[in-house]
Amino acid sequence: MSKYEYTNRDISWLSFNFRVLQEAMDKTLPLYERIKFLAIYSNNTEEFYQVRVSYYKQMLRHEREFPKQHFRSVDPANIIRQINEIVTNQQSIFHLIFEQEILPELRKNNIIVVNDKEELTEEQNKFVREVFYTTIITSIQPVLLVKKKVRPFMKTGQPYMALKMVSRDSNKHKQLERYGMVKIPTDHNISRFMELPEQDGKHYIMFVEDVIMQHIDAIFPGYKVKNSYSLKLTRDADMEYDDYEGEDLINAIDRIRSMRSVGKPNRFQFDRAMPEKLLDYLTTSFHISKDIMVMGGNRHNFRDFFSFPNPAYPKFEIQSLPPIPIPALANQKKPIGSLIAKKDFLLSVPYQPFEHYLRFLREASTDPTVKEIKATQYRVSDHSVVVNSLIAAAENGKKVTVFVELKARFDEEANLKWAYEMTKAGIRIIYSIPKLKVHAKIALVIRKKGTKYGDQAYLGTGNFNEKTARLYGDHGLFTSNPEVVSEVKELYKHLEDQQLRPNFKHILVPGFNMVSSFIEMIDQEITNVKEGKIGYILLKMNGLQDKEMVDNLYKASEAGVKVDLIIRGVCTLRTGMPYSKNIRVIRIVDRYLEHARVFIFLNDGDHHVYLGSADWMKRNLRSRVECIVPVYDPDLKKELLDILNIQLSDNVKACEIDENLKNQRIITKGPDIRAQISIYEYFKNKYTVPKYSIPT
Repeated sequence: MSKYEYTNRDISWLSFNFRVLQEAMDKTLPLYERIKFLAIYSNNTEEFYQVRVSYYKQMLRHEREFPKQHFRSVDPANIIRQINEIVTNQQSIFHLIFEQEILPELRKNNIIVVNDKEELTEEQNKFVREVFYTTIITSIQPVLLVKKKVRPFMKTGQPYMALKMVSRDSNKHKQLERYGMVKIPTDHNISRFMELPEQDGKHYIMFVEDVIMQHIDAIFPGYKVKNSYSLKLTRDADMEYDDYEGEDLINAIDRIRSMRSVGKPNRFQFDRAMPEKLLDYLTTSFHISKDIMVMGGNRHNFRDFFSFPNPAYPKFEIQSLPPIPIPALANQKKPIGSLIAKKDFLLSVPYQPFEHYLRFLREASTDPTVKEIKATQYRVSDHSVVVNSLIAAAENGKKVTVFVELKARFDEEANLKWAYEMTKAGIRIIYSIPKLKVHAKIALVIRKKGTKYGDQAYLGTGNFNEKTARLYGDHGLFTSNPEVVSEVKELYKHLEDQQLRPNFKHILVPGFNMVSSFIEMIDQEITNVKEGKIGYILLKMNGLQDKEMVDNLYKASEAGVKVDLIIRGVCTLRTGMPYSKNIRVIRIVDRYLEHARVFIFLNDGDHHVYLGSADWMKRNLRSRVECIVPVYDPDLKKELLDILNIQLSDNVKACEIDENLKNQRIITKGPDIRAQISIYEYFKNKYTVPKYSIPT
């Protein structure tokens, strides 16, 4: 048995999501930024139940199929119980923030969230009535519940109202209680929020469920509704399709939406004010087991708050930070390829514009010296400039090959749609590999032999998605280094034919050299300490869960190597233990999602610096195609070190994770350092030409 301890990956993730909720508590943030963090928390939780809780529910359903030793290390029933307890506690905090802080603050600023008809003027009531009868009522399907006989199918992730009613014809002294249900019809292109006519400089907003409740007599005309209570059901969305390939996989993707909509229930959220009698009636009628019940407030689906209207915009919003161009790449007089041919460039979004990458693709699509473009696509934006550039390249006679990962969860249908569009334009599409996900973020431009600039590559930590590039903190490397580029070509050959087994010496790829190379670099830091030198490792990732890698970090800590980890989400490494005393784990949550993966090893002063697509999760290191690229340029190495050191110095938005997964605020002497703002200022200062006065 191992002497080391680990935290459960999903319990550790809940610690991250609570850190998101803490941003909604931050009264120094603009009001609508706090509302945005409520939406992020809610959306995160929904996906967590759809996928991760589904994993444990599947374990319980298929217990006989899992090896006995697996259940010795993981008790799914106990994990589900812990998850529900933690989420229930977090939900109570969530609703306190919304009800006791956000709503009063909105009202204080003349934005009234109305749920009482008496607050409305005659004009506003008329407006609400007209919208209800012209737009909403036709999308409502009321159901009168009859125990063991009539129970509607509850759609996953959709808010409902449970109604307690009595018949208008019943005897006053013997009123028989009846129950009904109404689905809130936001799945019919009806907004969750209705903006009403202004009154005396005040803005009025209503939830669509409150509009419905004001007109409930028109929906259940024979009944008097005494009370209504919110509820929501989340279903299993973790579809298994790893064994499919080719047309079978495409057919499976086509079935995904309907499969997800009828998945097994794994979370039943109910209004904390709901009477026990009604709750028992619902759980019995819908066959809801106690282990999936999570108490919430009088509203569900706060992810709808991404579109909560701000009638005073841009007031109450966070101030945007326009990206700072890299001067050389912003020079429209020189082709971007001519610049990359001379030196490597590092692109750090959203601090710097993703437009640099888009220009790289655009120019390649029309460059007569370019004969071929290869790219991977994992998550594509709705109106993808990236894909349109690739289509333009194909229309201009370039050979274009795109590896489209159809198994990108929740983006399968969008990726399939874009794959069809690219195929129509003559682009060669390579679909998913069985049992593997291609998660690497790589683009390759191949030129005709003897041309001036040569072949070039862009290797990134984030998706080629112009929408997320404005919200996610990522890095990408433009390079024409012939050794690196030739290995990227070999990786593409492997994607096209898995029988080919290239020998990688520069880039790191799972199944070839990634795990062994990282362990070798960790071991070198241990050796350096034993020789009286300094050993230091600085890693930034979204998640750390692979047991072998965690064990190696523990060993490094025991040997005296100092380890700094900047990890946003899952972290199974346990801090505060004797074997982890030299390891610090910090988490940064701020306006941008920290999404970059950077790996730095001191190497006796000659830093090894890598960036790429892989977290140290079991799936990334064992069952995905990833690409980690070395950064060789000394200036770019320094730039990455500067950025990560700023993040390590954050004492405003960074928290240190203790042995109990608590997000402990970092308190240091000196000025406040908010990393994301400081990094923006870093680039601003770097590219600002100093002004000199003329000597007199």
